[in-house]
Amino acid sequence: MEEKLTVVIGASSNPWRFSHMCILKLVEQGIPVVAIGLRPGTIGRIPISIGFPSLKNVHTVSLYIGAKKQENYYDYILSLHPKRIIFNPETYNPELEHLARLNDINTIEACSLLLIEIGLF
Repeated sequence: MEEKLTVVIGASSNPWRFSHMCILKLVEQGIPVVAIGLRPGTIGRIPISIGFPSLKNVHTVSLYIGAKKQENYYDYILSLHPKRIIFNPETYNPELEHLARLNDINTIEACSLLLIEIGLF
């Protein structure tokens, strides 16, 4: 099985946030995950990183921040060279989608939680 290192941008230690639920589901499914948020904290045993950690072999970037906040992450996301970017509900950004396609990165508008749940992640 292919390792699908997933970077969740917009991670929150608030258990009612979808990013939090997504990270717990990824861990439950054995998918390696890096959580990036605006504030430090933890989600289960996963620390929430602040800033732009150096990462390799990223398969997926799952976005939980709106289009305006994504602008600060454009260069970082593209530098990760992920295979795909998932725009979760209310995060779609045509500008980032265009940049991703220029860099041969697939994009999808979907709910990461649902993809995990139905086995299509």
